[in-house]
Amino acid sequence: MSVLVTGGAGYIGSHVVRLLQEANEDVVVVDDLSSGDPDRIGEASLVELDVSSDGAQGTLEMVMEERNVETVIHLSAQKQVGISMERPMFYYRQNVAGMVNLLSAMETSGVQRLVFSSSAAVYGMPDVDMVTENTRCAPINPYGETKLIGEWMVSRASAAWGLRASSLRYFNVAGAGWDDLGDPTAFNLVPIVFNALAEGRAPQVFGDDYPTPDGTCIRDYVHVLDLAEAHLSALEFTADESATHGVFNIGTGKGSSVLEVINAVGAAAGQDIEPEITGRRGGDPAQLVADVAKAKDVLGWTARHGLDDMVDSAWKAFSARH
Repeated sequence: MSVLVTGGAGYIGSHVVRLLQEANEDVVVVDDLSSGDPDRIGEASLVELDVSSDGAQGTLEMVMEERNVETVIHLSAQKQVGISMERPMFYYRQNVAGMVNLLSAMETSGVQRLVFSSSAAVYGMPDVDMVTENTRCAPINPYGETKLIGEWMVSRASAAWGLRASSLRYFNVAGAGWDDLGDPTAFNLVPIVFNALAEGRAPQVFGDDYPTPDGTCIRDYVHVLDLAEAHLSALEFTADESATHGVFNIGTGKGSSVLEVINAVGAAAGQDIEPEITGRRGGDPAQLVADVAKAKDVLGWTARHGLDDMVDSAWKAFSARH
């Protein structure tokens, strides 16, 4: 039996793959390598494939049957909010068509266990400080819409043909579980600040007039290793034959402001950072923090690392690459 991980060569996926390998699981990675790196997956098998492409369903069916796939962890997706606003049809094709191909292949091949990488973006701009899984979903960009549509599809598959699944609504991911698996992109706040320091620029802060203690936005940051461990806990949830579709917030339950994150980066890097304060960005809620009680109660999962751990580990990984 094996575990198929789509997007397994990426930042989060490579952490999931390494934990699976440490648990002696046979792992097959499916990745188009548009942002992934094959050097990150160790001895796992690699199938280079865009899961949204024509013909992907047939290839996935072949892989599932040849490798005796029992479970799937689906992380493959486009995730840049700004580009999703500029190219919505591209995002729907990549994220929604990819899910259609994957679920169709699973149904045909008789694979009934799935962990789906969803996002806190499904909530949009909720008018509550702590977000539960029952908070109304109202995404404000195509990226969030594609993740919510993915959850709907998973629920329909569960009702129609018995798929047992967990959808994990990630909050803000940071850190590195190992120095060679740091975030290689500059899409998230921590690596954005790192890159600004490396280039001798002041990091930008978009607005300091929010109704928060220091005026900057507050977000829930979760260590990527904790997040990867949540996937293994969610996979265990799907092993119960009575399971259907569970939705879980994955965060720490504690918020950190933009300035707090920048100060933590400065401490890790041994530098005093003076950010550049600019105007607010559209669509940024003042605060977005996860209520994580359900993940603890149902999955038995709790985040173990705080902000300093995340930033310190991310800085070590960044320094190892530069």
